[in-house]
Amino acid sequence: MSNSNFTRRGVLKTGTIAGAGLALPTYLSAASHAGFTNAPTGDTVTLGFNVPQSGPYADEGADELRAFELAVEHLNGQGDGGMLSTFSSKVLDGTGILGKKVAFVTGDTQTKSDAARASAKSMIEKDGAVMISGGSSSGVAVAVQGLCQEAGVIFMAGLTHSNDTTGKDKKANGFRHFFNAYMSAAALAPVLEQLYGSDRRAYHLTADYTWGWTQEESIAAATEALGWETVEKVRTPLASTDFSSYIAPVLNSGADVLVLNHYGGNMVNSLTNAVQFGLREKQANGKNFEIVVPLYSELMAKGAGKNIAGIVGSQNWDWKLENEKGDRYTGTNAFVKSFGEKYGFPPSQAAQTCYAQTLLYADAVTRAGSFNPCAVVEALEGFEFDGLGNGPTLYRAGDHQCFKDVVVVRGKENPENEYDLVEIVEVTPTEQVTYPDDHPMFSGGALGSCNPGA
Repeated sequence: MSNSNFTRRGVLKTGTIAGAGLALPTYLSAASHAGFTNAPTGDTVTLGFNVPQSGPYADEGADELRAFELAVEHLNGQGDGGMLSTFSSKVLDGTGILGKKVAFVTGDTQTKSDAARASAKSMIEKDGAVMISGGSSSGVAVAVQGLCQEAGVIFMAGLTHSNDTTGKDKKANGFRHFFNAYMSAAALAPVLEQLYGSDRRAYHLTADYTWGWTQEESIAAATEALGWETVEKVRTPLASTDFSSYIAPVLNSGADVLVLNHYGGNMVNSLTNAVQFGLREKQANGKNFEIVVPLYSELMAKGAGKNIAGIVGSQNWDWKLENEKGDRYTGTNAFVKSFGEKYGFPPSQAAQTCYAQTLLYADAVTRAGSFNPCAVVEALEGFEFDGLGNGPTLYRAGDHQCFKDVVVVRGKENPENEYDLVEIVEVTPTEQVTYPDDHPMFSGGALGSCNPGA
């Protein structure tokens, strides 16, 4: 693809992504970045990994923590190096970051915004963390991203899918590798039309916080554009464990599709309740009743068991990508091998995005020659890369959102083992899920300027 499609620092003009290897931007000198929060002074640098070790997203948090630990090992020259060998940028050499050994501290977000902010604040103020990453809730991500902006450290978001994270709540010190609700809807809608037709009536159950709201908005808009009618939208508390009282009204609503805008343990429980109520065996409006889960993962599929069979949704990444879809997804096999040898099972999408974020931060610091957050921001804005498992990817300068292919999956009817529970239906190309950074679903906030802190 011609470089003429790009402005300075790789910012898209046309909404397409070029292959890796274009000229890198020019950074300010390290000397011009003196004086910033938690500037490393010894022979180590501390990163803070803030994950849900309790609460409805704890399974994702556990896998994130595994991936963070593996990334630190690889950055410090231990193990087989994982995706350091496939990453298109070649500045990381296993000697830490800028010659400093990588250390880390951890915290429990509890899947609660206040707890997550308190944990991140402690890691910054008491432990000297120069970067915070992690989280499996967009409410947590938005809260911690705001804190990091105020404190003058970089936030490399973990698993956060709300449009708001890089929309109305975006911050200059924050970056998201994970895809978002708009992208899920853009990838899913054509597949849903092909599978279920354009004449459908949908009932939404939605987690009542920022992610659920934007997921509901995105999937409703995309399916209504196909001709679907939205019958009802019902919000459910994040702390819910039994969704029976929410499922019962669906039966008499006139809907023939249930959209579960739930994630983690919430989705496992709501899908289980829906199956227990017999929705999957019912017909409505002369059609077989269907259930759609816009965002799910292998971890959720494992929790849902046989109930996941045939359920369509989207993922940021899948551990089978390189084997099934070829060399475009280079890095997947290297990561799966490293993770599998260390932990005994394949990694989830939560693990992959957290591992990638850690490498991307280390790489940006190394290319910039400084840990100063303003230098890191410059290095990441408009950065194009490949080899981390998702294909060619752009970190867009205008909103700090990564743009890459999106995976549409379906629960397997006859899985071969407990780790091979979903099949890849389609990989939606980046161009189909790309939007302008002033899209109405992402408006209302300003990126602002980087804050170096002290």
